[in-house]
Amino acid sequence: MPEQTTSSIVIEAAPAAVMDVIADFAAYPLWAKGVRVADVTASAGGRAEQVYFELDVAPIKDEYTLAYVWDGDRQVTWTLVQGKMLRALDGAYVLRDLGSGRTEVTYRLSLDVSIPLIGMLKRKGEKILIDTALKGLKKRVESL
Repeated sequence: MPEQTTSSIVIEAAPAAVMDVIADFAAYPLWAKGVRVADVTASAGGRAEQVYFELDVAPIKDEYTLAYVWDGDRQVTWTLVQGKMLRALDGAYVLRDLGSGRTEVTYRLSLDVSIPLIGMLKRKGEKILIDTALKGLKKRVESL
């Protein structure tokens, strides 16, 4: 993932509880800002392998499919299979058990869109997406 943006947050829950929320795509529209639809189109071993999304978060409005690779409750990575506006969307949630029912979640993201964007604006967009996703994830996990 070249030129990726990374951020972390600590969530008051065990890694398995955090990963359960990450893997529950049907609930994304309830907590993931801008996600209108998240439909699992292929799965194996109880977890999604491909998910179709409809996203509407300025400046990005798109329909796209991501392919997921799971590493237990430690990490999940994804890559873009197809999108309309997005040309690339590679990311990962990396979970680190801090003990005492606490987990550090690191979100890595690299995206490319079909419209020209200055690198600085692209990184700012990634940062906003990451921060919003991490805060939404924390709120969702800690409320369950």
